[in-house]
Amino acid sequence: MKKITLDEAMKRIYKLEQKGIKCTMLGIGPMSSNLIEASFLLANKKKFPLMFIASRNQVDADEFGGGYVCSWNQDSFAASIRHIAEKCKFDGLYYLCRDHGGPWQRDKERNDKLPVAEAMALGKKSFLYDLKAGFDLLHVDPTKIPSIDGIIPMDLVLDYTVELIEYCEEQRKNLRLPPVSYEAGTEETNGGTTSVETYNKFINTLVERLKAKNLPPPVYIVGNTGTLTRLTENVGKYNAEQAMALSKAARNHGVGLKEHNGDYLSNYLLSIHPYIGVTAANVAPEFGYVETKTYLMLSQMERYFHEAGLIDTVSDFAEVFSNVSIGSRRWKKWMTDGRDKYTPEQVKQEPETEKLIVNISGHYTFNNEDVKKEKTKMYSNLENLGINPHKIVITEIMKSIDRYVDCFNLENISARIAEEL
Repeated sequence: MKKITLDEAMKRIYKLEQKGIKCTMLGIGPMSSNLIEASFLLANKKKFPLMFIASRNQVDADEFGGGYVCSWNQDSFAASIRHIAEKCKFDGLYYLCRDHGGPWQRDKERNDKLPVAEAMALGKKSFLYDLKAGFDLLHVDPTKIPSIDGIIPMDLVLDYTVELIEYCEEQRKNLRLPPVSYEAGTEETNGGTTSVETYNKFINTLVERLKAKNLPPPVYIVGNTGTLTRLTENVGKYNAEQAMALSKAARNHGVGLKEHNGDYLSNYLLSIHPYIGVTAANVAPEFGYVETKTYLMLSQMERYFHEAGLIDTVSDFAEVFSNVSIGSRRWKKWMTDGRDKYTPEQVKQEPETEKLIVNISGHYTFNNEDVKKEKTKMYSNLENLGINPHKIVITEIMKSIDRYVDCFNLENISARIAEEL
């Protein structure tokens, strides 16, 4: 299918809405190359457009430390996705998207409490790499200011957002690159745009200020619909009434409501998304959890066959995977009940907590050399029995994505978009 911008794709989706065809776009966090492959294979089957939403921690320039996903920087991320698309014979629409781009969006920058000028310079430089690598959507989110406790003044968020979009547009034009789409706002309370009133004021002011500078309006504005991902569940209280109000405020400017943290919601809540006006929703940790859970299942299979005498040696995958996951400490942001304060030694003393932490943070360690080494051994042992572990992993991830595709009415949307040509 001929490539069109995300802005144009959304305009065609809005036209379909007028015909009674409603859907919610799915933003997929690129947790691994397996997830990318599963996404393309399912999109081949179900004919829907793909959005891969990479945070700066996941994918970023080498000079900033790269990303934890496959050690990808922007160029290798784009190249790998192209390669996987070709391998899967995918010829539909897919978009490379920056999720939570901008200053202080790498953990190190926030932990180091970088001053505004330095953080903004790094955020701009990261966006420049995005542009050069061919990203289609840039989420501009300057709301992680470490020097401010609590809600960040809206005027400050607006100032930084406009400055960053203006910078990106200047660089894009100087480099003679094609148009890109923008996303603004945040679902987090420190961004100060979580109520309907402040959300509406933010959109009105942002669109007005961008227009005054002859800058493009965002295609999405992020709003808080009550979602909150913790552990391996959504612990928030979904607010469908607020979602409808936020959507109405956004659509007044031809902008879509973007929901973050859509992971683990029930089929019921997901299925009402297209009808309450949620234009797009992001999902990431859930897909990493599914892949993690499948690896652990394969490890159980391997040990069973070893105990049954069908294979001579067994890998140390489960133990290494657990140790590396716990040692990463990346699980702390997802924990509740004070367990974010645990040391790795304390975790090891509580088997249930250890199991939970591995499920939560295993995806951060997929690229660890020790984990990859043991996974290779495990795969080899299973393959010697005629089992295809790679296919099992891909299939399980596809099932997880397919739940969203079905609930969001995405099947055959690519063909519908093409009809609008």
